[in-house]
Amino acid sequence: MSTAYDTSRIEWARQEEIAERMIPLIGRLYRSGGVVTNILGRRIINRSPAEILQAHRFTRETGDEVLDPEKTFAMLGALERVAVGPASIDVARLVREFDADGGAWGEPELAGFLREKLASSDAAPAAAPTDVVLYGFGRIGRLVARLLIAHQGSGQGLRLRAIVVRRGSDDDLLKRAELLRRDSVHGPFAGTIEVDEQEQTILANGTLIRVIYANDPAAVDYTAYDIHDAIVVDNTGRWRDEEGLGQHLAAPGVSRVLLTAPGKGAIKNIVFGVNSEQLEPSDAIVSAASCTTNAITPVLAAVDEAYGVVRGHVETVHSFTNDQNLIDNFHPGSRRGRAASLNMVITETGAAKAVAKALPQLAGRLTGSAIRVPTPNVSLAILNLELGRDVTRDEINAYLRQTALTSPLRQQIDYSENPDAVSSDFVGTNRAGVVDGLATLAAGDDRVILYVWYDNEFGYSAQVLRVLERMAGVHPAILPERRPVRAEAVLV
Repeated sequence: MSTAYDTSRIEWARQEEIAERMIPLIGRLYRSGGVVTNILGRRIINRSPAEILQAHRFTRETGDEVLDPEKTFAMLGALERVAVGPASIDVARLVREFDADGGAWGEPELAGFLREKLASSDAAPAAAPTDVVLYGFGRIGRLVARLLIAHQGSGQGLRLRAIVVRRGSDDDLLKRAELLRRDSVHGPFAGTIEVDEQEQTILANGTLIRVIYANDPAAVDYTAYDIHDAIVVDNTGRWRDEEGLGQHLAAPGVSRVLLTAPGKGAIKNIVFGVNSEQLEPSDAIVSAASCTTNAITPVLAAVDEAYGVVRGHVETVHSFTNDQNLIDNFHPGSRRGRAASLNMVITETGAAKAVAKALPQLAGRLTGSAIRVPTPNVSLAILNLELGRDVTRDEINAYLRQTALTSPLRQQIDYSENPDAVSSDFVGTNRAGVVDGLATLAAGDDRVILYVWYDNEFGYSAQVLRVLERMAGVHPAILPERRPVRAEAVLV
């Protein structure tokens, strides 16, 4: 006689078998057509069957039932038969919309639905490959490298060709490879890494990366390594203005520069999803702003659009970084000389002012401060805002939740109502910021306090990659198309 235990185990095995059959479909869509499949923003490329099923259960966050794996498998098969072109496709949205239309789950019906649904899409044709050079290979540099390698697909998009560093020891190359292979916060590299000391290269999952040693950006001739028209990603933070970063442009083989820190002067500070439309092909030097700016600007943009932000204060509780001392010692900055692993340290942040570079309407309306705390990664921004109209906690939470799921900002904003969530739960999130709905404070007047978690390393690196893709013209279209969320449409 079958017991409840047996029934549950049999059902899990059935779903796991379906997920296993999805994997080759997902891989072919990505490697052959540049189609990035996801379930409500959760990528299902290079995932195990259990991880794919876990993503299916996330659909409960929308108020729907758990996504049926059999329907996902059928939709993936139909996508393979319908030419789409490079795009980021939310399979869950397609399944829900097909069900809403009352369609029968057959091949002809699915094909007709997809042709109609995706016919007017702005899926871009495959672009020519773009060479990428990482100048500096620290925390952000190595995570951007991991992302570039993971996103290599058919090799027709961004191609990581080289990293440039200053030689630190006789076995520098081996040490760099090991830092890429193992990370105390983000875990091991997903794949294989081989080192060729004679050729000075690192081979990571088939991506051959040249390691170049140099002290001067302009001293490197990239064309000698068959690197041409490259985008240099400067991860050092050593130069932040046009004069300093312009040194990269003097190097043969370089056409553009992306800074992974706030830029100064006339340099465009891009928060992807908010002001990325400002990017022009003629922009030779661009900044991806800071991790905190990327975390709070999308949320502020959404809140300002729906309610209006009159003024506010941003308090950042930020993990310690490499520019602080591990133990008390001399430091040119105030307070940062005190032991980072033992103290909370009040420090300055320019994130509140930097928001205005992406959202000019908020210029002069925000103040900001920061506290460095003894955790290695994941930070928390507390937005204390005065709005243009009254709002309740349930109303603004419903709005932000829907914004995270279905709006054009769904790649930047995530939403959580996990009652046991702590900072380490957000390690590895690829969103710029995650609104903690259970922490929201609003009493029905014009004041609201929002708590936004963010992986200040990986989440920011994901935003850097998106800017890179836009600069290279290879950022995939997001399908089905997202429409702006109106607050009054989600009132509870």
